[in-house]
Amino acid sequence: MNNLIVRSITGALFAAVILGSILLDDVYATAVFAAFMMLGLIEFNKLFHSHGTIEIDWRIGTGVGITIFALAVGSLYGYFPLAIFSLIVPIILIMMLTELWRSRKNPILNSTIQIAGIFYIVLPFFLITWMNFEDHKFHEMRTDESFFMPKVGAMFLLIWANDTFAYLTGRLIGRTKLFERISPKKTWEGTLGGILMTLLVGFLMGTFFPDSGSIGFWIGAAVIIAPCAILGDLYESLFKRSLKIKDSGSILPGHGGILDRFDAVFFSVPFFMAWTSIYPYL
Repeated sequence: MNNLIVRSITGALFAAVILGSILLDDVYATAVFAAFMMLGLIEFNKLFHSHGTIEIDWRIGTGVGITIFALAVGSLYGYFPLAIFSLIVPIILIMMLTELWRSRKNPILNSTIQIAGIFYIVLPFFLITWMNFEDHKFHEMRTDESFFMPKVGAMFLLIWANDTFAYLTGRLIGRTKLFERISPKKTWEGTLGGILMTLLVGFLMGTFFPDSGSIGFWIGAAVIIAPCAILGDLYESLFKRSLKIKDSGSILPGHGGILDRFDAVFFSVPFFMAWTSIYPYL
C-alpha cells in the first residue's frame, strides 16, 4: 500500500483515539495518555540497547518514570495528598544510585539519559493530563450545554495542522532546505505552509469555540505552537541521527514509533501551558 495512504489511515486512527478520549471524559483521556507515556518511555530506553557507550537498563528508567507519573496523576485525582510530590526527587536519586551496583563504564552518562527520559516524556504527558483535567473541571461548572472544546484538544489540532500541512506543502512545492544537516527532507516552503495553516486553525478555534478562548488567545497559541512543533520535530531528528536510526519504533505504520508521533507535542506542551497561564494577565 502507498506510504501516504498508510500514513493517512494511521494518522486518522491516532487522532480519533486522542481527540475522542479528550472529548469523551478526562478519565478516558488520562488512561490513553498513560498508555502512550508508558510505550514512549519503553521505546526511549530501548533505543540505547545496542549502543556502545550508553548502557542503561530499560526496566529501571521505565519503572521509575511510570511510578512518578502514577504518583503525580494520583495526587491530581485526589487519591494521594499533594505532599506525594515530595517523593519525586528522592525516587530519581534512588534511580541514579542504582549505577553503584551496575558497574558500567559511564555511570554518569547512563543516569543523565534516564533522567532525560523522565523530563522529555513523563513531564509533557503529565502536563497534558493536568490541563485536560482542569478543562473538564471547568466544563462541569458550565451551565451552557453547547459543545465545548477542551484546550488540550485544540492544542493537538494546532500541532496536527502544522505537521500535516508542512508535510503536504513540502511534498508539493518544497525546494529550499530548512535544516539539511538534521532533516534533509524538510523545506522552508513546507514550514511556511504549516505555520499558515496553524494560524488559520487558531483563528477558527477562537471564532467557533469562544468558550475555549478568544481569537487573540488562539492566534497567540498558534504563534507559539508552530515553531515549538517544528523545533520538537527537528530535535528528535537530531536525536535519531546521533543514534543512526530512521525511526524510534514501528508501532505506528507510516509514522514510526511513539516518539516520532509525539515529538512536536513534547516541545509544544510546556510552552502552551505557560501561555494559558500568562494570557489572563495580559
